[in-house]
Amino acid sequence: MAKDGNKSEWKEFVWNPRTREFLGRTASSWGLIFLFYLVFYLFLAGLFALTMYIMLQTLDDHKPTWQDRLSTPGLVIRPHADETFEIVYTIQETESWDMFPRALDTFLTPYNDTLQAQKNNECTPDQYFLQEDSGDVKNNPKRSCQFNRTILDACSGLQDRSYGYQDGKPCIIIKLNRVIGLKPGKNGQAPSITCGAKKYKVGKDEWKDDADKIGELAYYPSSGTFNLMYYPYYGKKAQVNYSQPLVAIKFLNITVNEDVNIECKVHADNIPVGSERDKFAGRVSFKLRINSNN
Repeated sequence: MAKDGNKSEWKEFVWNPRTREFLGRTASSWGLIFLFYLVFYLFLAGLFALTMYIMLQTLDDHKPTWQDRLSTPGLVIRPHADETFEIVYTIQETESWDMFPRALDTFLTPYNDTLQAQKNNECTPDQYFLQEDSGDVKNNPKRSCQFNRTILDACSGLQDRSYGYQDGKPCIIIKLNRVIGLKPGKNGQAPSITCGAKKYKVGKDEWKDDADKIGELAYYPSSGTFNLMYYPYYGKKAQVNYSQPLVAIKFLNITVNEDVNIECKVHADNIPVGSERDKFAGRVSFKLRINSNN
């Protein structure tokens, strides 16, 4: 009997035919609850939408409001294999190095002189290419300066399709990461690149470098600089067909069959190198090993 009583009470709680209550509430009570939560959540959604609308009015589609994470640019090399900064190959084995010239060809295709002449301006060297806005009137789209592939000379891939890899004199191309509004260099001094031996630890208090293995280097352009006319960068949306300036380094007589640890740095008055905040700012390190069966 007790079980029948509990079953009856449970059924009456779900639906009471005498009071016409479902789960202890009448239809009007349920309707008021649903109405309350409907109004409540509509209010929250409206408040969220209004907040987002007000916030979006403060943003610029062409320039990020905050850029503190990228105030100091880093350096990137091309080519690089499998997302690592190691270039290892054997001169006599074409399959060990042919991916590097192909990667450089793909990377440099947008820099072909004909394409640059069609899309970009021929700017005045050694001065910033400023394209300021007129108050609230945006000067968009902003134009870009030509960086012709032929500037890289022996590392352009136009005279030597192997970029020196076939002869054991490889080319490495370096670019400075984009930072919107950055004007690198001061007093008309363009930022420049130098490469040398990287120190590495070989003992508790002992350090070593490969300065005796690097040999002679050639820079293209010969000054190893990023010309000021390519700055400032105004952003992907604001500036069309922007071509980052490049510096190429050619290793003319590097020691073969040995690992050579190399570090390249950018030199500019307003670009700190390896600060405590970012140890990789303004520099890039990589290992180069050229094997020869001779």
